[in-house]
Amino acid sequence: MSLETMEPNPAWDEASYEDAIDTLEAHNDELVYKVWGGDWCKDCRKLLPDFGAALDAADVPDDRIDETAVDEDKQGPGVEEYDIEYIPTVVVLDDDGEEVTRFVEEEDRPPAIWLADQLERELA
Repeated sequence: MSLETMEPNPAWDEASYEDAIDTLEAHNDELVYKVWGGDWCKDCRKLLPDFGAALDAADVPDDRIDETAVDEDKQGPGVEEYDIEYIPTVVVLDDDGEEVTRFVEEEDRPPAIWLADQLERELA
């Protein structure tokens, strides 16, 4: 893993995220999660460890999680291609490489919950 902040939070409460985990798990072999962040970033340190724990709990294979560390100018691989402006950003792609949804740092709920809700809506 290229982002230390994606290491699952050991204090994370899986039971509180049961619905989100179920949704992530239901699609764990058909979606790719592209994550941009920085270990230096306060928002990334706050949000990504729980997201990493949710992906782990949902048995999302490592080869379906693509982590990209950006520098303090928010530059790095894929930033321009995916129009990454804020971090953390999680872009969810289907197996054809089409964007299904994305989480950007300013959303009002944690990444796992926000993305699960969007996936329920988009893939229903």
